Amino acid sequence: MAVKLLVVTQKIDSQDSVLGFFHGWLRAFSAQFEKVTAVCLERGESSLPMSVKIFSLGKERGTPYSAFTAFPRRLRYIFNFYKIVWHARREYDSVLVHMNPEYVILGAFLWKILGKKVVLWYNHTFGGWRALLAFLLADKICHTSPFSFSANRRKSIRMPAGIDTNLFRHLSVEFSAGRKKPDVLYVGRISPLKDVRLLIQAMSFLRRRGRKYTLDIYGDAPTRDAGYLEKVKNAAGVQVGFITISSGQPHSSLPAIFSSARLFVNLTPSGNYDKTVLEAAACETVPLVSSKAFDDLLPRECFFKEGDADDLADRIEWFINLPEEERRKIGVSLRERVVDRHSLDKLVRELKNVL
Repeated sequence: MAVKLLVVTQKIDSQDSVLGFFHGWLRAFSAQFEKVTAVCLERGESSLPMSVKIFSLGKERGTPYSAFTAFPRRLRYIFNFYKIVWHARREYDSVLVHMNPEYVILGAFLWKILGKKVVLWYNHTFGGWRALLAFLLADKICHTSPFSFSANRRKSIRMPAGIDTNLFRHLSVEFSAGRKKPDVLYVGRISPLKDVRLLIQAMSFLRRRGRKYTLDIYGDAPTRDAGYLEKVKNAAGVQVGFITISSGQPHSSLPAIFSSARLFVNLTPSGNYDKTVLEAAACETVPLVSSKAFDDLLPRECFFKEGDADDLADRIEWFINLPEEERRKIGVSLRERVVDRHSLDKLVRELKNVL
């Protein structure tokens, strides 16, 4: 039986460097569901089939944030949320809420009355009373990390991560004159949780060993972490010519960026299942991680001790010293694992069974 789906998410923007992947998810959903209605807090650029309708709660049209505008703004979002899900009630049979348990809390009572199945996607390693209440109200809870706050619960189901392996694949990248292939790459938010300064410290250790490896960093910092971004820039500034920091790039540009580097480094704490690790692997670029959540995917050589810049430096040096052909074989093998276990096609099939 064809299913009509309501999706509630934070942002729909094909150009967003962090959340742009969800635009691809909606396109994949449209191929498997009769109709897709998407509600987002904020809307940017999109190009989707006619069977996908997008409604925004209006953050992109809002006034600048301040203590005086916060409360009325939230009231407007809540009003718009109820207005949309009520008027569209005949346009969906099931609901998928992505990462924001607040929407389950807001909509659960109405959805239960209307007989809609509610599935929450929650993959954070931490959670509070909102998450716990949403777990109680949802029919099913989906996660990708075995260390997720939502894992190992009666309603929880571990899912594929949903990597668009048609988009994320190895590309041949040409470099302009005077620019060479970067040895190490970081892509993601620049924040204390991501611990980018540890990577810069590891690169400094390598320079002291006489290893003049290069590092490219792509990412933006949330407003609250502007001070941390300045510290990262200052630390990188000491290694001029070896470390380059650029702003976050559109989602569609990431395959070429991943393909351009010898190694990708992710520094999120143990338990996190960062999608960029899988995207890099899908592009056949070897990722180095400290999160134990990847134990069942990556070989032990890809792990460094969390918070240990010296050990990270050792891992970087070991992989760069590998013959290019050996490193390439590892990358090809990792792509095969991502395609087999975490492709977007596999996710959509499994989600359809859950919904």
